[in-house]
Amino acid sequence: MNPQSNVAISAAGGAGSQATDASEVQLRANTYSLLAALLATPPSDELRERLVAISVPLAQSAEGIAGAWQLLKLAAERSSTEAMDDEYHALFIGIGCGELVPYASWYLTGFMMDKPLALLREDLRVLGFERAQEVTEPEDHAAALCEVMAAMIVSDDIGEATEHHFFNEHLAPWMAAFFADLQETKSAVFYRAVGRLGKEFIDLEQRYLAMMV
Repeated sequence: MNPQSNVAISAAGGAGSQATDASEVQLRANTYSLLAALLATPPSDELRERLVAISVPLAQSAEGIAGAWQLLKLAAERSSTEAMDDEYHALFIGIGCGELVPYASWYLTGFMMDKPLALLREDLRVLGFERAQEVTEPEDHAAALCEVMAAMIVSDDIGEATEHHFFNEHLAPWMAAFFADLQETKSAVFYRAVGRLGKEFIDLEQRYLAMMV
């Protein structure tokens, strides 16, 4: 599932997997890509249909990451794309700015384009990532960081130790808090479920990457 992103970052390197469980690797990459899509632009009709078609075993649907997927499915079923669009604009765009500012620099320092962005740009340069020419958003947007993680996971050239470092440096310090805040914003209805999935997934990733290195 590719994000419809205006904060897209293109990656150097081929597709593939270094992990032994290819389905687990692909699920991680797909989840990052989905979160990127939902944070980059309002969901399209096609994306909403994909969310409605999510299949979660009922016995696992009450809690944890499975519960978050089930909640996202139900939220998509109960929302129209028009309502999702209105909600997205209220949350992330607004008049001047939305209810949430989805940038690492803002969350970590209270300022846009601060030191966290400079450090991120250096790591992206070393890894061979560059911002697409048509993009004006800073690279520390939550959607862009999720796109980078998705690309790293399926790259033949980037190992798990590098994934772990990038995650710890650029996602772990703030993204769980961002997704928790997303669940509490006044305008969030559908996006409350996005916040739940994001928070559960980032917590799971933190444990997973710690075990893999």
